[in-house]
Amino acid sequence: MRVIFMGTPDFAVPALHALHAAGHDIVAVYTQPPRPAGRGKALRASPVHQAADKLGLPVRHPVSLRKNTEEWAVFDGFQADVAVVAAYGLILPQSMLDTPRLGCLNIHASLLPRWRGASPIQSAILAGDTESGVTIMQMEAGLDTGPMLLRGAVPITSQTTATSLHDALSALGGSLVVRTLTETPLPTPQPEDGVTYAQKLTREDGRINWQESASAIDRRIRALTPWPGTFTVLNDGMIIKIGAATPLPQFHHTARPGTLLDNTLTVACGEGAVRLTRLQKPGRGMMEAEAFLRGHSIPAGTVLLTAQDDDAPSAHSK
Repeated sequence: MRVIFMGTPDFAVPALHALHAAGHDIVAVYTQPPRPAGRGKALRASPVHQAADKLGLPVRHPVSLRKNTEEWAVFDGFQADVAVVAAYGLILPQSMLDTPRLGCLNIHASLLPRWRGASPIQSAILAGDTESGVTIMQMEAGLDTGPMLLRGAVPITSQTTATSLHDALSALGGSLVVRTLTETPLPTPQPEDGVTYAQKLTREDGRINWQESASAIDRRIRALTPWPGTFTVLNDGMIIKIGAATPLPQFHHTARPGTLLDNTLTVACGEGAVRLTRLQKPGRGMMEAEAFLRGHSIPAGTVLLTAQDDDAPSAHSK
């Protein structure tokens, strides 16, 4: 088939490779424009852009598609059978949705209708879901509301992180979209029951509230690492990023949530405790707890601030 591929981040790259390997004629790749990155703020092409260049595929990166009639005409001129969209980052106007012969297909990283929206991977872990997956759906004007073509599921365990789930769903999305173009399954409307929405994440979502249970805090750390990252605040105002922790849900204590219970970074939670195993202080890289403590001792009895504390700074204050 003649395919237009539209995607930007690492999540979309396996699907581009899978479509290319399956022999489809990828007539154009749409992606976000190069952005400043790194300390030097040099322009860096998106992961999809870089992958397309290596495959020798033509790339387009309009800044906007809204009212961009010139780009609509270019899109129509490709005479594509289908457009495949995976985390592209721009909203397609109806005129573009209607252009390909078979419409536009979206690779969505959840089992729709659960977790429509911007952060389905993180939201599934945060909520304690036992499975996630990928849905290939036909795109329409609504937010992830189109009829479903294929779905595939993967388990979420107590060890699942946003990174590991991202990688599993990224690979699954590539295989499912190739199957969709081969098998052309009949579309199934999404059920009305079970609809949930995954909101766009901010840095403040990563603030640890020690009044939550150990299990909930563990899920937050696993769900929000590496982005937007989780953090806590020492009583001297220093923001400490948390990369990993071990939950101790049965740990009994009577301490105020956020209190260091020992000298090995075991922190009291609203229920149970967690032991911090990877941390990062300002200006340094992420490190194991033992290495962190060699350079910055935090004695038992220290209280880590929560979102409810009046003197707790924001994620941007340090």
